[in-house]
Amino acid sequence: MNAYKHIQETLQKEYSGAKEAGTDYKKLMRDKLFQFRNQEESITKVEKPSNIPRARSLGYKAKNGVIVVRAKVRKGSGTTPRPRAARRPKRMGINKRTRGKSIQRIAEERAARKYPNCEVLNSYFVGQDGKCKYFEIILIDRDHPEMKADKDLSWICNKRGRAFRGLTSAGKKGRGLMYKGKGAEQVRPSVNASHGHSK
Repeated sequence: MNAYKHIQETLQKEYSGAKEAGTDYKKLMRDKLFQFRNQEESITKVEKPSNIPRARSLGYKAKNGVIVVRAKVRKGSGTTPRPRAARRPKRMGINKRTRGKSIQRIAEERAARKYPNCEVLNSYFVGQDGKCKYFEIILIDRDHPEMKADKDLSWICNKRGRAFRGLTSAGKKGRGLMYKGKGAEQVRPSVNASHGHSK
């Protein structure tokens, strides 16, 4: 078994809060989330990915021009303003509201806004507590010479706004493009082009 398999198994045990003889994975995850929660800003640059096998599978390389940031996004449906006009509580429409896009897509967009010279390659989940979800986002510097010369990542140097146009993995999943077959006939070319009939 290679090293990446061992790392993935350890992380899965941390996510599930497993307890084994000699190692308390639940405590390890709790300590890690405590550090995430106390980060000063909602978007923080990190030295290296916390889940290296997952990052590598999504295109991460440890070289100049590739950066990883951790994003903290509040869970739930967000804040919905209470209607100012009078109506009975049943018709207020402030409960059971859901976001129009996934929290992971929101995290990618926030990272793209903070680093306008970079393009979002992909992102992955790293943990959650009672209040927030945490994602690590891989960003590529479009103008870096090493990125332009890289045979695997040079294609992204000519792209703009991938996170905002729903072209990342999380974006395609939210647009319904990861599904095929019955029930997914009207998700292409887009939901808007099908007048919202796919949802």
